[in-house]
Amino acid sequence: MTHEDFIIREIKPEDNKELSEVIRSVILEMGAPKIGTAYEDKATDKMFENYQKENVAYFVVVHQNKIVGGAGIAKLDNCDDNVCELQKMYFLPMARGKGLGTKLISKCLSKAKEFGFESCYLETMPYMEAAQKLYKRNGFLNIEKPLGNTGHYSCNVWMLKKI
Repeated sequence: MTHEDFIIREIKPEDNKELSEVIRSVILEMGAPKIGTAYEDKATDKMFENYQKENVAYFVVVHQNKIVGGAGIAKLDNCDDNVCELQKMYFLPMARGKGLGTKLISKCLSKAKEFGFESCYLETMPYMEAAQKLYKRNGFLNIEKPLGNTGHYSCNVWMLKKI
């Protein structure tokens, strides 16, 4: 199975339930806490609706008509700078290690640039080492403190990339 076996497309209304299950299962698999993460976000159950605003986008990764991952971008909450956030990027195990993370980040950053954002911010956890390596390979750098206020206080690794 290669990255050609997967489709990356914009989110649809019927994706909500399956995508929320993917997000929550990956959070549990990684041993992340349920509180202070996307696990408890109300937005996780209504992903399509939350990405129907101006200058936001969310993409899902599909394999044989099943959602196996996704990521999106939106303006960083509570930040006055022209910064977007790479949001809710999760992959089921079967989709990892196939170059899909880089393809999805590239798609999100392309949209962010189209929307006029100057930088892209993300948050993750210290033990999510594979994710951090992926982000660093794609030009994200660690920063000393969080930007904005995502409400994800359990995520204490912060990264930023100029677009």
